[in-house]
Amino acid sequence: MRTTALKQYQKLESPGLWREAPEMQRREVIVAFGEASLTLSDPRTEAALSHWSLPAVERLNPGEIPALFAPGQDALETLELDDPTMIAALEKVRHTLATARPRPGRLRGSLLLAGTALVLLAGAVFVPGAMIDHTAAMVPPTMRKSIGRTALADLSQVAGAPCSDVSGLSALEKLSARLFGENPPQLVVLRDGTALSLHLPGRIIALHRSLIENQNSPDVAAGFALAEAERISETDPMLPLLEYAGVRATFGLLTTGRLAPGSVQGYGRLILTEPPSEVDTEHLLTRFAEAGVASTPYARAVDPSGESVLRLIEADPFAQEAAPPLLKDGDWISLQAICAE
Repeated sequence: MRTTALKQYQKLESPGLWREAPEMQRREVIVAFGEASLTLSDPRTEAALSHWSLPAVERLNPGEIPALFAPGQDALETLELDDPTMIAALEKVRHTLATARPRPGRLRGSLLLAGTALVLLAGAVFVPGAMIDHTAAMVPPTMRKSIGRTALADLSQVAGAPCSDVSGLSALEKLSARLFGENPPQLVVLRDGTALSLHLPGRIIALHRSLIENQNSPDVAAGFALAEAERISETDPMLPLLEYAGVRATFGLLTTGRLAPGSVQGYGRLILTEPPSEVDTEHLLTRFAEAGVASTPYARAVDPSGESVLRLIEADPFAQEAAPPLLKDGDWISLQAICAE
C-alpha cells in the first residue's frame, strides 16, 4: 500500500481541478497524497502532470470551499479541492509543520549557525557539480515551465517582448505541432537580440524574427527549432540556469521548491550573447528525417559557404524528393506577420 505523510492513511486520493498557470484553463486531475509530495495525474492516462512538495503547499483561501492550494507563495499553479478528507489531510500537514518549527532562543541560534555552516560547506563542495545536477533532476515539468517563463521575462528586458500577433501565434503553434507531434515545445519569436535561436527550461524555444520575416518558407525556422530541441536533449537547460543562479538560490529551490525570482536577473542578457553549443550532426539529421524537414535550408542559413555544414547538405533526407509541407500558405503568411502587431 502507498505510504503517506499521515500514518492513519494507507491510501488517499481525490479529484481536483488544477490550473497550470493563471492564463491556462482548469483541468480535472487525480490528487494522490504521498509520503512527501502530492502527485497530480491525468484521470484518463494516469500520467503524472505535476508533483508538489508537501512542506511547500499553502492554502490561498482559508475557511472557504472549494479550498484553493498552491505549491508555494510564488507558484503559478493552483489546485481546487472540495473533498473534505483530502482538505483535512493537507491542513493537518500544514499545522504539523507549523508547530514543528523551532521557537526563537539560544538553541535556535546555535542550530541556525550550525546549519548555515553545513549549508556553506555543502555548497562549497557540491554546488559546482553534484548539487546542481541533483537539484535539476528533482525539478518537475510544471516548475521547469514556471522557471522558464521567469527567464523569458528577463530575456524580454533586452530582446523585447515576444511577438504576439494572434494569427501569427496560431500559425506558430501549428508549426510546433507539425515538427514535434504531441506535447510539442513552446515556440516564441524574439523581436531583437543577436541570437538566432536559444532555449530555456520548460521546453521553451526562442527564434529570432529574421528566421521568419526574411525567408521564403518556414524551412529555416523549422531547422533552428529542431537544432534547439537537440541541444535540449543533449544538455538539461536547468543546469546552466542554476549555475548562473548560484549557491543560495539552488539550495532554496532544492529545499522549498521555489527559485528566488531575482536569481535569474541578467540571465537573458547572458544567453543572448553566448554562442550556440555544437550539436551532434547525425542526431540532428535523424531529427530532420523524423520531422519531415529538409536540412539544407538550415545548413545554408548557418553557413552560406556550406563548408562547416557539408554533412547536413550531402545527407539531406530530402535531397532527392520534396519534403512534406510545413504550413499552409495562409498560415505561413500569418507567421511572417507575427511581429507586426
